[in-house]
Amino acid sequence: MEKSNETNGYLDSAQAGPAAGPGAPGTAAGRARRCAGFLRRQALVLLTVSGVLAGAGLGAALRGLSLSRTQVTYLAFPGEMLLRMLRMIILPLVVCSLVSGAASLDASSLGRLGGIAVAYFGLTTLSASALAVALAFIIKPGSGAQTLQSSDLGLEDSGPPPVPKETVDSFLDLYATDYKVVTHNSSSGNVTHEKIPIGTEIEGMNILGLVLFALVLGVALKKLGSEGEDLIRFFNSLNEATMVLVSWIMWYVPVGIMFLVGSKIVEMKDIIVLVTSLGKYIFASILGHVIHGGIVLPLIYFVFTRKNPFRFLLGLLAPFATAFATCSSSATLPSMMKCIEENNGVDKRISRFILPIGATVNMDGAAIFQCVAAVFIAQLNNVELNAGQIFTILVTATASSVGAAGVPAGGVLTIAIILEAIGLPTHDLSLILAVDWIVDRTTTVVNVEGDALGAGILHHLNQKATKKGEQELTEVKVEAIPNCKSEEETSPLVTHQNPAGPVANAPELESKESVL
Repeated sequence: MEKSNETNGYLDSAQAGPAAGPGAPGTAAGRARRCAGFLRRQALVLLTVSGVLAGAGLGAALRGLSLSRTQVTYLAFPGEMLLRMLRMIILPLVVCSLVSGAASLDASSLGRLGGIAVAYFGLTTLSASALAVALAFIIKPGSGAQTLQSSDLGLEDSGPPPVPKETVDSFLDLYATDYKVVTHNSSSGNVTHEKIPIGTEIEGMNILGLVLFALVLGVALKKLGSEGEDLIRFFNSLNEATMVLVSWIMWYVPVGIMFLVGSKIVEMKDIIVLVTSLGKYIFASILGHVIHGGIVLPLIYFVFTRKNPFRFLLGLLAPFATAFATCSSSATLPSMMKCIEENNGVDKRISRFILPIGATVNMDGAAIFQCVAAVFIAQLNNVELNAGQIFTILVTATASSVGAAGVPAGGVLTIAIILEAIGLPTHDLSLILAVDWIVDRTTTVVNVEGDALGAGILHHLNQKATKKGEQELTEVKVEAIPNCKSEEETSPLVTHQNPAGPVANAPELESKESVL
């Protein structure tokens, strides 16, 4: 009896020991330790979000000081440093990640994943365009604002609107396309006007060209076999070194974001007038982003993976805050790669293959605000859009998002393409530019969210295909065992699994034969 009591006392103390210790989960010290661990893990996210809030407060506080343009430039300098560092890292990141990603995947996987990615990007962008057109016709952002002029908003110095482009320019542009109108006089007296495209050099990288080159180079190195392994290892090492640089830059992001947001708020002339005059347009665009980013994209992710999409998105708060502050999909790419691999466990081969492509060709948020803007300008000019023009808006917005610049205000040129395609004037684009700094923030967040969820879907499908292949291979091995009649006929793989020989495993073989 005493032994039993001692045993019971030992078990009780053992069970109660962890709970009664000073660092147990139920104690104050345990809760403090868990809280400190959470803060340590989420420090970058909390600092980034705090930087956005602090920047808004800083901008609101400094608006009353009437800072000069030079002083605003000084205020924006730390934020400009952040953008410069992120742009510096884009070139090695895109090239190395795509080369290593394409080289690490076999040809069949590369083709299958590439086909799924193209289908996903096309369908999500088309659905975003359709949602935007429907919202624009329901909310009617241009009704009642027909007399609104850019001079009413103090935009006289906003500059000329972008030069209208053709849809094909979005695919064929190696330079910035400008147009020159040439007049031809025929011998019969007829006068014809021809619009000739002229390529002009611009600053910046041709990201779409880099993506295609890196993909082809990765496939070529894979085809070389052993001769290409050294160069593949070089790109892998350079990619890892680039990610280390990204992790260092990420700790400067909260500081840069604070000054980016603050300077942008200070330099606006009259936010209240802009928001009230163009409020319905802003509301329609942001509502489209909320519906597409909060309902449509998570629903697509759930349908394919049967997993909670919001838990997946919770690990990407830092890239979303960076996207909100920088308004650049390309600038968000480094932090998105880092977080989606470390926080969500997405395979590096998948993330480094799909995210650079998505940052270039997948623009769900841009398609939404472009379609809303096109319908808005049509309503401003009292133009009733017919079914053919609506279809043109959908197709043009979806197609021209390919190759659109992942930089602030990069989508405004695409609006000019849409307006030119449906025969609307482009002089009202200055109104869109006036509030683009507001709408472009949610636009970029939805853009990068679509890329991230696409990477998650591809990761899930790739894991599923891999497991299916392993299961089929396992079934083949099991079926091979009962067919072995002697040790000489047994394959080395089966002999390795059954070192005692077929005779020793005879009962097991009989049971397997009965099951089969």
